[in-house]
Amino acid sequence: MSTSSSPVKIAILGCGTVGTQVVRVLTEQQTDLSARVGADVEIAGVYVRDTSVTRDPVVPTDVLTSDVDALIERADVVVELMGGLEPARTMILQALNAGKGVVTANKALLATHGAELYEAADASGADLYFEAAVAGAIPLVRPVRESLAGDTVTRILGIVNGTTNYVLDEMTTKGLDYGEVVAEAQRLGYAEADPTADVGGHDAAAKAAILASLAFHQRVSLDDVYCEGITEITAADIEAAAETGHVIKLLAIAEQTSEGVSARVYPALVPNAHPLASVRGAFNAVFIEAEAAGELMFYGQGAGGAPTASAVMGDIVSVARHAAGGGHGPRESNYAKHPLLPIGGAQTRYAIRMSVHDKPGVLARVADAFARNGVGIGSVLQVPDAELASLIISTHRASEASLSATVAEVREMDSVGEVLSVLRIEGE
Repeated sequence: MSTSSSPVKIAILGCGTVGTQVVRVLTEQQTDLSARVGADVEIAGVYVRDTSVTRDPVVPTDVLTSDVDALIERADVVVELMGGLEPARTMILQALNAGKGVVTANKALLATHGAELYEAADASGADLYFEAAVAGAIPLVRPVRESLAGDTVTRILGIVNGTTNYVLDEMTTKGLDYGEVVAEAQRLGYAEADPTADVGGHDAAAKAAILASLAFHQRVSLDDVYCEGITEITAADIEAAAETGHVIKLLAIAEQTSEGVSARVYPALVPNAHPLASVRGAFNAVFIEAEAAGELMFYGQGAGGAPTASAVMGDIVSVARHAAGGGHGPRESNYAKHPLLPIGGAQTRYAIRMSVHDKPGVLARVADAFARNGVGIGSVLQVPDAELASLIISTHRASEASLSATVAEVREMDSVGEVLSVLRIEGE
């Protein structure tokens, strides 16, 4: 039952797949949502650039408007679902500066201009919620920002892009090449016509910046995240991973060590026994390590209209409650000043696959190069061939700088035919 006489008015900016689903839920579940909020919930309007475009019938034509200024002025809660940096940034700042609570799913905007948005929210006392910006329907932002606020998070490993996980999973289970899997992903709608943001790792990098900022209580922007995509992963890399008991996953990694904070995205070898190794298809999963809580796993749908709308609606209910009954959500926590480590300062394990001449003493010379650069060898797998043998060398933990120097030296050896691939090992 409603406890407030004044309705909470929701403005929606953008009416794409997610925006349409949000309108559907607000319309079809209005009675339940009003009861949860403690006040009637109404759609103040839906901003679109062109009101004449034919849309899903679930969106009433009388709520469509191209006058964003008037819409924001009459709203209590502004929900930004347009994506992109502009005009989303300008519109969100307009809403926050007017004291309106904001819900957004815009990961790129938060990773690039988060500091400006947080400051505007703090200055006006407005809410800024963004659960849907990372991992779709998976409740992740709230647990990291609130549930673990009294703990110390040390590491986050995340499969946070469904397109790349689908591509790598198809390559692993069906033995297909990268190009044909991407084409199939586009046909099925898992990948965009231009898949660069996904396969290049940029989408995951934005999410890594957000997670690192929340987990380590300091501002980490997109520019602070090292990023590699999956475009260079081959069927041979997939086969070699299987030989050593691993699968390849594109991981978003946020880590705090005694040296500082590292945020990075790259394809990595994950042991078959690790929970992330079993994440199939377009699903997302995030593995968190914290001092008191230990290991936590979050798993579910990472994209799509309905799953993303679920996360958006959770934020809408929270912000609408504050609009109806007072109070506000958590403010930005950015008191920490840990150094932000470049990729050269990050440490992990590595697997280096190379072809070498099958002659006595070759392995010893390669091992000497590793030792000279301070990179310890954990194991060596040799696959004999007629003239060249394939070596897969797994290392102990080492810095990216040391590993790069080692690989550069090995490439110059006459006894080495080619360094075929270098992949990090995570989750061990």
